[in-house]
Amino acid sequence: MDRRTVLRATVLGGAAAFSGSLWAGAAHAAPAQPGASPYGPLGAADANGIQLPAGFTSRVIARSRQAVPGTSYTWHDAPDGGACFVAGTGWIYVSNSEILTTGGASAVRFDADGRVVSAYRILSNTNRNCAGGATPWGTWLSGEEVSRGYVYETYPQGDRAGVRRAAMGRFNHEAAACDPDRRVVYLTEDETSGCFYRFRPTTWGDLSAGTLEVLVAGTGTSGPVSWARVPDPDGSPTLTRNQVAGAKKFNGGEGCWYADGTCWFTTKGDNRVWAYDAVNQRIDLAYDDSLVTGTAPLTGVDNITGARSGDLYVAEDGGNMEINVITPAGVVAPFLRITGQSSSEICGPAFSPDGSRFYFSSQRGTSGSSSGGVTYEVRGPFRS
Repeated sequence: MDRRTVLRATVLGGAAAFSGSLWAGAAHAAPAQPGASPYGPLGAADANGIQLPAGFTSRVIARSRQAVPGTSYTWHDAPDGGACFVAGTGWIYVSNSEILTTGGASAVRFDADGRVVSAYRILSNTNRNCAGGATPWGTWLSGEEVSRGYVYETYPQGDRAGVRRAAMGRFNHEAAACDPDRRVVYLTEDETSGCFYRFRPTTWGDLSAGTLEVLVAGTGTSGPVSWARVPDPDGSPTLTRNQVAGAKKFNGGEGCWYADGTCWFTTKGDNRVWAYDAVNQRIDLAYDDSLVTGTAPLTGVDNITGARSGDLYVAEDGGNMEINVITPAGVVAPFLRITGQSSSEICGPAFSPDGSRFYFSSQRGTSGSSSGGVTYEVRGPFRS
């Protein structure tokens, strides 16, 4: 049997229960299947080349190598992972730059009405900053997607220089997600035989010291898991993913998002969204394109974020340049599509703190080059 047939037989045979209120209303917890979007079908492309459901509008916030409108700050190349932070009565959107040796991260600050107030650098001269994650104490963790890369803790307000957090391990970092209930930070690794990690700070809120652990499990796509300490987080001479026998391998770890007892993370190599149930310490599949009946709407699975409604928003690296929504009821459907940019990828999905605005980037825009990145904002009747 092919992979699709084998996985459908082994996974759909039993329903896995997602813990936490975020997915409490799900009729079942088998991997999501295509269905009608809660927002309705996509309309024709707007002036920015974005197809959106009725009632939604888009605007361009920034373009690589151009001044952010209303400021003198030049936006970085190859915008990637991002997040939003409260800033007084407004908010800040931060964005990584996936450029070798000079990557870093930038920020755009908005006032209470959504007008751009300023833009500035928050991290400089680091290496291929891909994704990351927000902390409960208001900092942005920016990961280097290179062998033995670091995590840098950065400060969205721009009032402090970013700090290298070597204790979080040196590997091909992708995304991070903080779990304040267990006081750990989950970390993904973008390797074809990568691992899923968690970092236990010695003191919650201080990432300068702690213990790096790796998820240990069998070869299946669901079931109980455990955690084991990584002996040498520095990854030299033995890479972190090769230090612990039984460490579960994941095919290209990408986005990571935590809420209400569950950490969702994605793997691009096999187009999956995984759910780690932190309460019961088990993993299950929330989505797998090979388990979809008919045509899979979501491929090139990459960055992920969540909304107050419990909906997950998953961006595509490739595919047909969509962000898909996965509802708590297990329905997956396109939320938006970027047209005319087939040589790009969608990065950095994030909601403003009040949930009314949604940010993301097209890393290479219409040019297909890192210098052609575009960062967007979408407004509309998001579910609450």
